[in-house]
Amino acid sequence: MTEQWAQKFSYAVNTVILLMVFGLMYFFSIIEVDFLVRFSIPTIAVYIIGYILIWRKKLDFYVWMVYLWITIYMGITTLCLGHDFGFHLYCMSMIPVMFVTEYISYKLNHKSLKAMPVCVGVVVFYLICTSYVSFRGPLYDIDKNAAGIFWMMNSLTVFGFLIFYTNWLIKTIVQSEDKLRQMAHIDKLTGLYNRHYMMELLEQLASNADGSVLAIADIDHFKKINDTYGHNAGDYVLQRMAELLKEGDENTYVCRWGGEEFLVLLQGHLVDDGVFEALRRKIEKADFSFEGKQIRVTMTIGVAYRAKEETIDRWIQRADEKLYYGKEHGRNQVAM
Repeated sequence: MTEQWAQKFSYAVNTVILLMVFGLMYFFSIIEVDFLVRFSIPTIAVYIIGYILIWRKKLDFYVWMVYLWITIYMGITTLCLGHDFGFHLYCMSMIPVMFVTEYISYKLNHKSLKAMPVCVGVVVFYLICTSYVSFRGPLYDIDKNAAGIFWMMNSLTVFGFLIFYTNWLIKTIVQSEDKLRQMAHIDKLTGLYNRHYMMELLEQLASNADGSVLAIADIDHFKKINDTYGHNAGDYVLQRMAELLKEGDENTYVCRWGGEEFLVLLQGHLVDDGVFEALRRKIEKADFSFEGKQIRVTMTIGVAYRAKEETIDRWIQRADEKLYYGKEHGRNQVAM
């Protein structure tokens, strides 16, 4: 969410409300409520000023000016016409909009009025206006047929605002949750799953992972690569390695286990010994070229099949032990 998006959104909302004001002004003239026709003139001026505030990026001031005026507008039309016209319903549509506004201000790092006390103020004003009408009646006696038309139009408008803003808020929250979840599960440098996600996945597979294979792969002499070519080259090697490791089928899961180590899970089927040897050869022959310099990269891989009723920790430990064995016996090999 950007300030530019909020600005465009505000232009659209302001235009919709301004068109509604012109439409209501026309209806007021038909039912001959001259005071509300005249009151529509400063209302139109408010939304014209709104365009200027949006253009100058005074979005917070614009929003609260609009809320204040809608509240006043709701109160005056209710006092003049009574409950039957449904103008008091706009209080309900304003409440979710105020909370959405507070949320948008938070996302844009802007200061904003707190929605809760403002909502309380709107409710109090609503009760005063509707209570007056309930006990004293409206200031104008209008034909009930006109009231029915207004009630339908205002009800549809209020429900439209409620549906739109509630749907938008829920979708935005879901998107934010998805983004946070992705950030929690994905290694930023390589784009692979991280250790935390892989542990969650392994726990989920614990009951039906028999026959699956874990491999811990470690880049050989990675410290020497960093020392010789620089840490940017080291980052490049990790990213390039991630690309090579991801070239598996849909039953293959790869994560950055830590540092220059990667964990590969082949799920749900037996794997012959040649799979990881082919992977080792592919990495050995792959092009690792950084800033015109060729970097020779090899990898040692420790492989462990899942034993029946074996714990996840023990399974990982056995793969790590195989990796350690391969490192101790010459590197650039698959230890099973």
